[in-house]
Amino acid sequence: MSDPALDTLILPIETGAVVLTEKPRVLFLRARTGRSLAGLVDADLLCEQSFAPDRDALLKAGLNVVAETGETGFDAVLVLPGRQRQEARAQLARAVSRTRSGGIVIACASNTEGARTLERDLEDLLGGAQNLTKNKCRVVWETVEAGKRNDGLLAEWLEFDAPRSVLDGAWLSRPGIFAWDRIDAASRLLASLLPATLKGKGADLGAGFGFLTQSVFEKAPGVAAMDIYEAEKRALELAEQNLSGFKGKKTMNGIWSDVTRGIEGPYDFIVSNPPFHQAGRADRTDVGQGFIRAAASGLRPGGEFFMVANRHLPYEQTLADVFAQVTQLADEGGYKVIRAVKAKGKAKGGR
Repeated sequence: MSDPALDTLILPIETGAVVLTEKPRVLFLRARTGRSLAGLVDADLLCEQSFAPDRDALLKAGLNVVAETGETGFDAVLVLPGRQRQEARAQLARAVSRTRSGGIVIACASNTEGARTLERDLEDLLGGAQNLTKNKCRVVWETVEAGKRNDGLLAEWLEFDAPRSVLDGAWLSRPGIFAWDRIDAASRLLASLLPATLKGKGADLGAGFGFLTQSVFEKAPGVAAMDIYEAEKRALELAEQNLSGFKGKKTMNGIWSDVTRGIEGPYDFIVSNPPFHQAGRADRTDVGQGFIRAAASGLRPGGEFFMVANRHLPYEQTLADVFAQVTQLADEGGYKVIRAVKAKGKAKGGR
């Protein structure tokens, strides 16, 4: 799949607009892999990525990947900022803080996801910014110079991404997490329809900061254990903290992974509000379809799958392919809630 932002990010290096030192130390924040990374073949490259699908792709490409690094003094730091404004500013500030004096910060965003704002933010931090535009994206870069760097603004923006209390202190969250400062309406609808008769061991696929798992524990006393799957490590860490009150009462296991690559099990039931976009690309129906197939594979025969999705997303055929029984429980507020039951006497998903 094409990645215009990544292609444009590397453009200043490919064109010679940015000239790096010989064998430069390069940090890539929110790294993604693609053919364009060939432009960094001579670099000592460290990729930082806390999102499991992108982490897995980077590892498969043979790159050095960590969830988060505290290293500093890089000759160049590249960043593909997130869409949420506070998170994006925090990522840009981290890029600056990890670049040596005289080093280069390079960042890129699509024109529809804050490219011009990104340029202004870099100007505010470093006293200027150069740019190139291509692929409906804008790449901006600037040299880090102590005399021009706005250290007060840098310190302020570094705190923008910090975990914080939300919803009157009921939850711990942080910018950049899906629905980070609210309970998502789709998840709330699904939670309201979960039966109190759930029991045994379950799983939450795409758990976010833990709302659905908490709802299961509070509503269904017969549930003894939950495996909490989340692709974004930053969200998983929050979920584990938000659910810490259940420790000693319920068994919980946080799993940082890409659900579409398969899950453990077998489970008595699974709940999920699958994502339908990644890296800014909306309506990725293959992601939700992957969640459905993983759920079918991970359930015991006769196990139940409860999911919520945007009404327009075409999941019905996939559900019918891998489950014996599919029932729509609600169609409300633009969302549909579905209960699917795995066929009895089968060890794997299928009809």
